[in-house]
Amino acid sequence: MVQSPNGISLLEIFEVLKTKHFVDMTHAFSAQIPHWPGFPPARMETIYHYDEGIGTLGSGFLGHLYTHSGQWGTHVDPPAHFIKGMRTLDELDVKEMICPLAVLDVHEKAAGNPDYAAAPEDLADWEHRNGRLPEGAFVALRTDWHKRWPDEAAFTNADASGVPHFPGWGMELLRVLCEERHVRALGHETTDTDPGCTGSLPGETYVLSRDIYQIELLTNLDLLPEWGSLVVASWPKPYKGSGFPARVFAILP
Repeated sequence: MVQSPNGISLLEIFEVLKTKHFVDMTHAFSAQIPHWPGFPPARMETIYHYDEGIGTLGSGFLGHLYTHSGQWGTHVDPPAHFIKGMRTLDELDVKEMICPLAVLDVHEKAAGNPDYAAAPEDLADWEHRNGRLPEGAFVALRTDWHKRWPDEAAFTNADASGVPHFPGWGMELLRVLCEERHVRALGHETTDTDPGCTGSLPGETYVLSRDIYQIELLTNLDLLPEWGSLVVASWPKPYKGSGFPARVFAILP
């Protein structure tokens, strides 16, 4: 067995990992799910079926055609999504896809205020319990908004004037995470980085401009500890891709 410099082989690490509890942080997507209203509805078509013979094959097979925007369902936004000239999906290093996971829990504040913007004091409370957030972490914002899935109206939570009301990241906290804690990635349960009532996306623009990717529309954050887990975030590799559905899961300590 090949040993690593610290004396532990990858196969030994795997034997440990497979005993752990895994949590899927990904919504299954379909044609009609909550999404940013500027994107058209998706189409999912069956183009081949088991009951249909195909050419010289004695029987058919199941094949689908998927037509959807890159930002569909639980998805990844690379820096190039907002910032011209920055990294696209195919340029993100696979080493960035596995990170220590920090869950910032503001779900009680979001329940009392759907416009809540996570603030530096939320990180301070987290660090009081867990120690200083190390560099290279994936930080996920728990608001429990995922429990509204897949109800589009409940997810958007618009008022009579059509203004959406859902929680998000505050700019002050984003600056701390990106410039002082040097996070590798961010994630949240809602369709946008910023609270819905913001009316624009300054937070998302800022995060992507820092060459940090983000995952939107996460789920099951309420099943995760604040600290100690690993997150694996993976996605297809479209050339110069600006976003794509992702598969994200946590390995609990």
